[in-house]
Amino acid sequence: MTVFKGSCLCQGVSYSIKGEALAFYHCHCQRCRKANGTGHASNIRIDTQHIDWQGDESLIHRYKVPDADRFRNDFCSACGSPMPRYFEEVGFVVLPAGTLDHEPPLQPQSRIFNASRAKWSCSNEHAIPCFDAYPE
Repeated sequence: MTVFKGSCLCQGVSYSIKGEALAFYHCHCQRCRKANGTGHASNIRIDTQHIDWQGDESLIHRYKVPDADRFRNDFCSACGSPMPRYFEEVGFVVLPAGTLDHEPPLQPQSRIFNASRAKWSCSNEHAIPCFDAYPE
């Protein structure tokens, strides 16, 4: 079991997550690009059902895209940093890797939703597998 620890930019809220990393991917879907303001979101999917929050948990706000099955943006309302989000319906946490306070125990394994990658976004310079949607 691995412990993932991180925080938001203003340090108003931090977290500790115990679980096993299932995948680390760069997601190029339009929703991730808009939620992060970048060419892709770097997310670690963790097999766990609990996030241990420290600090002011009331700072965490959530935005659920109405027509999305599995997309929600959890963020610190003070500084805007994306925060980990637990998806009860699938039983795992999606952790924005950039919020970690340490190096993750794994490297990105794939690029997902590569078919919707912005032309200006980073290329596949590290030669990891690319998928047009979720991998099988």
